[in-house]
Amino acid sequence: MSRIDYSVWDHIEVSDDEDDTHPNIDTPSLFRWRHQARVERMEDFEKKSEEMNKALGECRRKLAEAQKKIQELSISSTDDAKAELSKAQAEEKKLKKEERDWEKKSAELSREEKKMPWNVDTLSKEGFSKSVVNVKPDSADETEEEKEHKHKTFVEKYEKQIKHFGMMRRWDDSQKYLSDNSDLVCEETANYLVIMCIDLEVEEKHSLMEQVAHQTIVMQFILELAKSLKVDPRGCFRQFFAKIKTADQQYQDAFNDELESFKERVRGRAKIRIEKAMKEYEEEERQKRLGPGGLDPVEVYESLPAEMQKCFDDKDIQMLQEVISKMDPTEAKVHMKKCIESGLWVPNSKTDDGDEKEEDATYEEVKQEPEETKKE
Repeated sequence: MSRIDYSVWDHIEVSDDEDDTHPNIDTPSLFRWRHQARVERMEDFEKKSEEMNKALGECRRKLAEAQKKIQELSISSTDDAKAELSKAQAEEKKLKKEERDWEKKSAELSREEKKMPWNVDTLSKEGFSKSVVNVKPDSADETEEEKEHKHKTFVEKYEKQIKHFGMMRRWDDSQKYLSDNSDLVCEETANYLVIMCIDLEVEEKHSLMEQVAHQTIVMQFILELAKSLKVDPRGCFRQFFAKIKTADQQYQDAFNDELESFKERVRGRAKIRIEKAMKEYEEEERQKRLGPGGLDPVEVYESLPAEMQKCFDDKDIQMLQEVISKMDPTEAKVHMKKCIESGLWVPNSKTDDGDEKEEDATYEEVKQEPEETKKE
């Protein structure tokens, strides 16, 4: 008994070779019409497949951009960055769902294609005209702690080599260096280069920042190419250099546009970091200035009437006493209380019975001295 399964031939459409037709029917014309209809069906199917693959590719491109944006925003701790990060994460979640939907539709289309009957146009196709590449298996999602530990360990081991790569300029030099140090072709290198760019911009080393930014985009393009091919980045970086060195103007423009966009984002992040550092410094200085009552002498000084400000500017106690004597007692007490709590005025207290008595005694002391002078 034969073990060959002939059921595969049950759905072969070979009407072009049939001769079982009615004598009054023009058989050649009928076969041409049937063939034309079948070709049109195949073309429609191929068009549908191309459109689906294009949509899936566009979805994956947007997903990669969203993930890159999340990576850049995660290094900042400002409120604006956190808000943008939340939006980017929501967009990533949405795009992942779209990707799964397109992959499901693509799988259904593949099953539909397998069920289609064979015909004279599909029976004789080349059987060995495709290349097979090793696909990088999808790793399990890492936690933030695992990613941080992985990044820290990698940087400790390769920091010197990453910095050297970041300062390179020529395509050939970069390719040779990565060939000799292929472990650098990974996300950790890209992340370190991004931080390095921001650090250089904060230090106002603008030319160096632009150089490192160029190498950052080189690494990003290699990683994107690896994602699109679903291979390990170490196995495809030569393809990137081969393409960029012989690229048409459109591809080169895309690289340059991404580079300029990245440099603008770096400048923005550096500006935010500088502003944050300035605020922290100002707050530290303010804390150092605070008086015994917890008030900032600068803020208290700016809240004083111009006449009292002039007294402190000239360090003239006699003038201060005269100004106080002319003011409304309640208003004078408020201002003197702020001056004492900020350290602008150090009272010569005549009582130890509490803050309120001390403030009253100080106010009375300042107010009464010019009156005693008048009596003399």
